[in-house]
Amino acid sequence: MSTENEAGTRDVYETLCAMLDKLNYHYEKDEDNWKIRCTVRGEDLPMNVRIQLRPETQVVSLYSDIPIHIPAEKRADVALAVSAVNWILVDGSFDFDVIDGDLLFRMTASYRDSMIGEELLEYMLFVSLKTIDEFNDKFMLIAMDKMSLESLLDSLYKN
Repeated sequence: MSTENEAGTRDVYETLCAMLDKLNYHYEKDEDNWKIRCTVRGEDLPMNVRIQLRPETQVVSLYSDIPIHIPAEKRADVALAVSAVNWILVDGSFDFDVIDGDLLFRMTASYRDSMIGEELLEYMLFVSLKTIDEFNDKFMLIAMDKMSLESLLDSLYKN
């Protein structure tokens, strides 16, 4: 890794920590691997967030594993629900592994040849949390057969 990439990554990492400190978030640092972890309580399910900087590609990624397991018999419905939700999202996406039933949210931004400020990192965090909080319970309800796929689709495309 070039010294320039590492310096840029260090700047973004320090900016990220400063932003989280300003928001009074409690978080764990893994400075050797350019990672941060925190848990945020949403309206229903907790949201475990990890933010990873990758100096080699100069990308910052926010991930949140959705703490539900989708049973095999509901994976097709959840896959369609994830696809429909992703279609309307402006930033970020839900990633669904149809083989093992795991679901996560992901948002990325590049800092190659640029400076990422607190505002962008705060945007990434808040938009991700709002999106996760809005849809994680819907995916869970579909997986539990307490909400139909059609009901979700109606709510997404009623305009």
